[in-house]
Amino acid sequence: MTIAAAIQMASGPNTQANLLQAEQLLAQAAEAGAELAVLPENFAFMSGRETDKLKIAERDGAGPLQDFLSRQAAEHRFLLVGGTIPLRAEDNTKARAACLLYSAAGERLGRYDKMHLFDVDIPDSQERYLESEALEAGDAPAFYHTPHGKLAVAVCYDLRFPEYFRGAATERAEIIAAPSAFTAQTGRAHWEVLLRARAIENLAFVVAAAQGGFHVGGSESQGREGHGRETQGRETQGRETWGHSMIIDPWGNIMSRLDKGPGVITAKLDRERLQVIRKAFPALEHQRVFCG
Repeated sequence: MTIAAAIQMASGPNTQANLLQAEQLLAQAAEAGAELAVLPENFAFMSGRETDKLKIAERDGAGPLQDFLSRQAAEHRFLLVGGTIPLRAEDNTKARAACLLYSAAGERLGRYDKMHLFDVDIPDSQERYLESEALEAGDAPAFYHTPHGKLAVAVCYDLRFPEYFRGAATERAEIIAAPSAFTAQTGRAHWEVLLRARAIENLAFVVAAAQGGFHVGGSESQGREGHGRETQGRETQGRETWGHSMIIDPWGNIMSRLDKGPGVITAKLDRERLQVIRKAFPALEHQRVFCG
């Protein structure tokens, strides 16, 4: 049995303020007994333009954001899925949205770079998103053996690609961590159904940590499914993300949720129960792949 926590935030352009809030929420998760904690996408920085995050991009292996994550994991003695932070790409005009995993000793266990970048026009709206303006896509999924079970990581827009999760199913991932920052519009339409579908089809727990609330200091070039809206960059009072962080069991039941605002949700992940479900309902064994 593992107590998992999803951290929900409403991050802004002040990195120090965001880190302070993340520190407080992680402490709350620890007080609730969390052994696994997941931060949301872009927990440390959300600003007016996609390219703004390049200003805080760190070199892989060294930097204050990486130090923060390591320190928090060690201090609270839990496995920490560190949302996403920008790490420098080989192309110095781009960064990668990196999700780093830290052990309860503060040791870095792995890195996943978000593979699917959100470059879309939202139907029936004036919203256009171009995440690739500042980010470079990752090229490989990430699966980890942890004390709490096999863990897969997916970030925000990744949730829309079920084929990405077929690898998780093949690896028999038991937990899917999903740091995210859905727009209010796309979240209202698709967030819950995508999360529950990923849990059901992979017979896995999903721990989805979201940005959720009103973000001060935004601009019209900012909006999310982790991404910036392409306009002339006119300043606004802020914007809204969907929130609704959730922890979902392998049968698609929502075990815990937080609709809006910063906070922490927890739930007990029963691995024995998961194996009972997989044995009784062996959908993963029935998978057939069709090509052409």
